[in-house]
Amino acid sequence: MTTYAVTGATGHLGRLVVEELLSRGVPAADVVAIARTPEKAADLAERGVQVREGDYDRPETLPGALAGVQRLLLVSGSEPGARVPQHTAVIDAAKAAGVERIAYTSILNADDTTNPLAGEHQATEQVLRASGVPVTLLRNGWYTENYTERLAEYLERGEIVGAVADGKVSAAPRADYAGAAASALLADDAAGSGAGSGTTDGSAPVVVHELGGPAFTFTELAATISDVTGTAVAYRDLSVADYAAELQQVGLDAGTAGFVAGLDASIAAGDLQTDRDDLDRLLGRPATPLADVVHAARG
Repeated sequence: MTTYAVTGATGHLGRLVVEELLSRGVPAADVVAIARTPEKAADLAERGVQVREGDYDRPETLPGALAGVQRLLLVSGSEPGARVPQHTAVIDAAKAAGVERIAYTSILNADDTTNPLAGEHQATEQVLRASGVPVTLLRNGWYTENYTERLAEYLERGEIVGAVADGKVSAAPRADYAGAAASALLADDAAGSGAGSGTTDGSAPVVVHELGGPAFTFTELAATISDVTGTAVAYRDLSVADYAAELQQVGLDAGTAGFVAGLDASIAAGDLQTDRDDLDRLLGRPATPLADVVHAARG
């Protein structure tokens, strides 16, 4: 039997992937939930999932976490600036443990994006390619929750403010990306046929999936929120410099404001849009429409 492991298994995405594997019939005993704080996964352990301690910042915990694992989902870390050494520690431990395939949650359009978050993902992809272990790159677009979790704010203000111009975002809810990750882990096509594009680098196959849902502009986001909630919300577009200045006026320091505005600039450049249908193919259905996610968030 194949043993599947998921890092960050108590986080938003990792837990959903574990649940997806179980719902698709993978025996709980064949699923390893790796968490920095195993106690947070006590409910999974009660269902028979193997819960193991694994801390990106404590490499000594990783060999035991990955022992006997054949397929691993490496969920990217949540600490900008620390991700490359964290991910490298996991990759090194996975290779030493004999893991047969590593799937990694990267960023959409990683080859040529200007997104400020991309550098660490690009560096991690390079480490993965150099590892000699077969790799699946799950290049995830934005979570729709990035916006729906701010729904109350948008409704109170009556506007969404940004610097994306007419740029589109191919967003999807976390559950869709989790479903895609589970499909990638379960896939038997080691060389990467089927959804996504199969390429090779050295001796190990590298499979690339560019993942995103139906693309929308921020004007369309505001219109959808208005339609679903019955409260008028508009999008107000600013220049990148003006947006950064406005963010500072509401309390962000200059560095953080510039970073957030830079994210919007990358959206304006088209970096978070894809026309690929990789997500639909991995899910076996269309990705969840924006209006459905807004409906769910509204409650």
